[in-house]
Amino acid sequence: MDLDELVTRFQKKDVIAFEKLYEMYWENICGVINTVVRDKFLAEEITQDVFTKIWHKSDSYSPSKGRFFTWILNIARNAAIDKVRSKSYKDQQKNLSADYFVGILNRADTNEQPNETTIDTSALKKLVLNLKEKCLEIIEMLYFRGYTQKEASHELDIPLGTVKTRNRSCISKLRENITLEWK
Repeated sequence: MDLDELVTRFQKKDVIAFEKLYEMYWENICGVINTVVRDKFLAEEITQDVFTKIWHKSDSYSPSKGRFFTWILNIARNAAIDKVRSKSYKDQQKNLSADYFVGILNRADTNEQPNETTIDTSALKKLVLNLKEKCLEIIEMLYFRGYTQKEASHELDIPLGTVKTRNRSCISKLRENITLEWK
């Protein structure tokens, strides 16, 4: 059965045609979504939603406007972007804490017997050793917890320009520490 016939049958709510199209496109659509959301399980969930959506809106596809795969791809891309822009997604990202990464450092300190899963964190410690508390706070918010600079400004109750300046100077200090470490 050729693609045009499959699509026509799909638009007439033929479950077998839908299953074949799903098998043909699921992996590629999920991959595209994953490049946007960067979370395999979330990408799979959105992919399921996309295929449910195209099933319900199958009559809106028109071959004169483009290829079937492109139609699905646009719906998938838009769904992924909508998810990333959603408040719930942003809030979920903010719940990440630098405590997890600090925990890695602490666990490495308490390991008495090194093994293959032990993480050598001495270089990481040297990089952050000379950073001021303000730098650690900005780096945690912007890079580990997913805050935007504007959100960090609001949360810390400091001007946006101050957040931007601190961020630049902290990153410069990290670069300097890296350069010193690698010499």
